[in-house]
Amino acid sequence: MFKALLMDEAAVSRALKRISHEIIEKNSGVENICLIGIKRRGVPLAQMIADNIRVIENKKIPVGSVDISLHRDDMAAPLTEHGMPSVEIDFDITNKTVILVDDVLHTGRTVRAALEAVIEAARPASVQLAVLIDRGHRELPIRGDYVGKNVPTSKSEIINVNIPPYDNILSAELYEG
Repeated sequence: MFKALLMDEAAVSRALKRISHEIIEKNSGVENICLIGIKRRGVPLAQMIADNIRVIENKKIPVGSVDISLHRDDMAAPLTEHGMPSVEIDFDITNKTVILVDDVLHTGRTVRAALEAVIEAARPASVQLAVLIDRGHRELPIRGDYVGKNVPTSKSEIINVNIPPYDNILSAELYEG
């Protein structure tokens, strides 16, 4: 059941612009950074951040994606399909600052799986995390370096981020589970 609109399109856009500025500031520019969106909704968010950085710094930032399905720790039996790439990038991330991007940070298990996939692909200099919403309830010692909005939730509540191309609108909503 719908409870609240957490962020409308304008609020999401403002948060992503702020995150973009914070990334530039923390990394003293954008010379050695790349963005990797966690599939699904982290990918378009990573592209939006890259677009903001291009406007601010007049530099194009490489954007890739990571599929964590082969690295999940909550499957009854681990997936063993080899030959299926979990990281889709067309640039080298070795010795780069990789910024993982996701929509909602919850238990930290998705981020753990993404870290595993990225480190399997190459050896980045460092990895940072940008999330639109941090809802708490961490099960692993993982935190966002860049957070659009902190939203304390109960464990039964659900946060749904709507984002094109998957949805017709750009927003974040809270539901009772």
